[in-house]
Amino acid sequence: MADTLIQNADLVLTMDDMRWAVPSGDVLMRDGRIVAVGPDLPATGCTVVNAAGCLVTPGLVNTHHHLYQTMTRAVPAGQDAALFGWLQALYPIWSAMRPDDFFVSAQVGMAELLLSGCTTTSDHLYLYPNGARLEDTIHAAQEIGMRFHPTRGAMSIGESAGGLPPDGLVEREADILEDMIRVIDGFHDPRPGSMCRVGVAPCSPFSVSRELMRDAALLARDKGVMMHTHLAENDEDIAYSLEKFGMRPGQYAEDLGWTGPDVWHAHCVKLDAEEIALFARTQTGVAHCPCSNCRLASGIAPVRAMRDARVPVGLGVDGSASNDAGNLMAEAR
Repeated sequence: MADTLIQNADLVLTMDDMRWAVPSGDVLMRDGRIVAVGPDLPATGCTVVNAAGCLVTPGLVNTHHHLYQTMTRAVPAGQDAALFGWLQALYPIWSAMRPDDFFVSAQVGMAELLLSGCTTTSDHLYLYPNGARLEDTIHAAQEIGMRFHPTRGAMSIGESAGGLPPDGLVEREADILEDMIRVIDGFHDPRPGSMCRVGVAPCSPFSVSRELMRDAALLARDKGVMMHTHLAENDEDIAYSLEKFGMRPGQYAEDLGWTGPDVWHAHCVKLDAEEIALFARTQTGVAHCPCSNCRLASGIAPVRAMRDARVPVGLGVDGSASNDAGNLMAEAR
């Protein structure tokens, strides 16, 4: 494979620790990896891309998404509701989706992310109606050529057991764990430069049991994969945790093994000072989704306090149904 040289960009931003910027810069790539950045790199034997007039940056990374929601953007149901009411309005629509719908939704969502400069995305897929499987989205990523970190999500506590989702969208916990093993063994690639790394992601404390949270953490660490869930998203989320578990979400996560550098939580709008200190101490990550947090009236996450404490914080677009877009540059703005 010939080397590729991106040549003569007006500015190359490296985003390294020193924030090095290269005017009239070049970027040399070999076998899918960047091997050199600087001015006037040799072009012999390279496929040359003329970047005159352009700004070149590393590809952006989207740390939280629900790609299946791309097909339910701007649906009237739940438009004026907060998180719990919004979910209850949309669950019946999502329950009708088929495997092809998940594939197409993922491709459309990934194409939109790519257009905003995002080259790597995670995805939190936690419902599997009508024979859908995680690989419906993995195959979509393979076809479109995007680096993908899918997570095998799950819901196991339906309305009849005191949970939020309808009973028809929950799974048996033994089946969930078995399928987590299947998709990790079948699709996870831990090598450097991997295009697909699978994680485990029980949906939230209000849709799975304590036992599934604990067992999923044990499984993830046995397999050496990342762990993801929603946490402390809004006031209702905090109230549920206090009522059902007698503790705040941060303590709940810690008690069940859901803190550490192999864990990242979505939203975390309502973390208090002790929880922020816990996440900083354990290097537990946070996916900050500002547009979705505002759209669902969850509030503004304490990002400044998290950053000052050195909590690892990344940006996420969240699902298109709660954002009405999948543009990572808009989240940065």
